[in-house]
Amino acid sequence: MDAYKLYGRPGWGSVLVEAQLVWYGLPFEFEPVDDLFKSPDARAKLERVNPLAQVPTLVMPDGSIMSESAAITLLLADLTAKDSLVPAAQATERAKFLRWLVFLVANIYPTFTYADDPARFVSVNSARDPFRAATDAYAQRLWKQVDGQTGGPWFLGERFSALDIYIAVMTRWRPKRGWFEIETPHLFAIARRADRLPELADVWKRNWPAN
Repeated sequence: MDAYKLYGRPGWGSVLVEAQLVWYGLPFEFEPVDDLFKSPDARAKLERVNPLAQVPTLVMPDGSIMSESAAITLLLADLTAKDSLVPAAQATERAKFLRWLVFLVANIYPTFTYADDPARFVSVNSARDPFRAATDAYAQRLWKQVDGQTGGPWFLGERFSALDIYIAVMTRWRPKRGWFEIETPHLFAIARRADRLPELADVWKRNWPAN
């Protein structure tokens, strides 16, 4: 089997897919991408593969392109015929999994897209900081909603899933783990538990070597 190629940057959204490729034992090549907010050359390079110039971008073994982390999550589960990260179609946890996977990528993930570089969306300089603050505050309200839906010890209850990978990764972004520990303790507990998974230890170390 030929390898996958994952375009990504340490600590960015590509970690979501990198962790899943490692979990399934799928061979892949990591293609590093420079800071897409600061490097026009990096954007131009990635646009040739994915016109949105976003990570994760995954090149499949047959050369086709996949983007959108939720779509990749579902596809990898189908291709491996494993339900260790995505509950099977008849599983009782399937509906909850799908609802909150889409919630994370459709509602919370875009707040980083908008607030990481407000200049792309707000033309007036003086309006950018308030825009970012409002977007971050909105994301925090959403996180509190997610926290209220957690099971235990994992998001779906007793079984680990890709949702726990999303939580482990996204809680490292704004407003950072300290906020989650205080404001969303259930999510914080899930993230810390995922940090200790031996199957993903190398992934976390590659992406956050200082932690």
